[in-house]
Amino acid sequence: MKFSEIAAQLDSFVQSSSLNTHPDRDPEIADLTALENATEGTLGHIQGQKYASFVETTAASALILPTDETLQTQATTRGIAWIATPDPRLFFARAIALFYQPYQPEPEIDPTAIVHPTAKIGKDVYIGPYVVIRAGVKIGDRACIHPQVVLYPHVEIGDRALLHSNCTIHERTRIGADCIIHSGAVIGGEGFGFVPTDRGWYKMQQSGRVILEDGVEVGTNSTIDRPSVGETRIGRNTKIDNLVQIGHGSTIGQNCAIAGQVGMAGGVKVGNGVILAGQVGIADHIEIGDRAIATAKAGVHHNIPSGNVVTGIPAIPHQLFIKASAIFKRLPEMHKTLRQLRKTR
Repeated sequence: MKFSEIAAQLDSFVQSSSLNTHPDRDPEIADLTALENATEGTLGHIQGQKYASFVETTAASALILPTDETLQTQATTRGIAWIATPDPRLFFARAIALFYQPYQPEPEIDPTAIVHPTAKIGKDVYIGPYVVIRAGVKIGDRACIHPQVVLYPHVEIGDRALLHSNCTIHERTRIGADCIIHSGAVIGGEGFGFVPTDRGWYKMQQSGRVILEDGVEVGTNSTIDRPSVGETRIGRNTKIDNLVQIGHGSTIGQNCAIAGQVGMAGGVKVGNGVILAGQVGIADHIEIGDRAIATAKAGVHHNIPSGNVVTGIPAIPHQLFIKASAIFKRLPEMHKTLRQLRKTR
């Protein structure tokens, strides 16, 4: 489509007065691209001064820019059409949605699917080949369940939920509207509950359930365990990456982002708007306050107050970690000095 059409539709998303387009050019845009791979007829984006050099080298016909007059002048000088916004990455995501929509099969129930007669299926639902739906399952309107998904008894799936191939949803799990569960994920599997005895480990039955509120997304091969009693709950609009383990009885708030390989023990409480970077490990029954951040590989063994940023193993306040790291690099020099001082005593 013409760049002016894209700009008009992007502007309608936020109704922002800070948007501008190049006055002299209105190129045809056929694709979106990373700047280093851009060709004529493509649209790219610049997030800030860190990527400013790409404005001078990119072959893209149009750019989404930040509200930076220097970058806008550079683009204009090169004859590149542009649109400016305080959040270029968000606008680029919106632009992708104009060009690409994920595969959405037409509503049907494949004849190879096994659907228990007590299951309740909503309107315009797609159920793919070799799906297994057990007794008492409820599926909302316009849900999409791809091939070889297994729904254990009394699972509830909300409207417009999307379950990708080969995910497994265990008994009594409730998945809200507009949730997305990616391939290989296991929701509601048994928590790791064993009681030590003089004869070994006694298995504690996991009678609880998992609840995903509306808009939750769970990545490929992630697991969310049910507890022995009560529930494991994931708050509205929280996004969970691939290969994440969420232990039994944990509670995660709304609008959190949990990156790949995070491991969370049982009974953890996470507030709203929390960010857990890759490979963060959290000990059992830890509490993490609203808007806190744990940076990559942090080992969290103590509660984190709201708004705090922690780093390291064990996790400590980020600024303290930076200071400690600077000292750590000087340890060989300090050790040498200490040895010399000892010799002079």
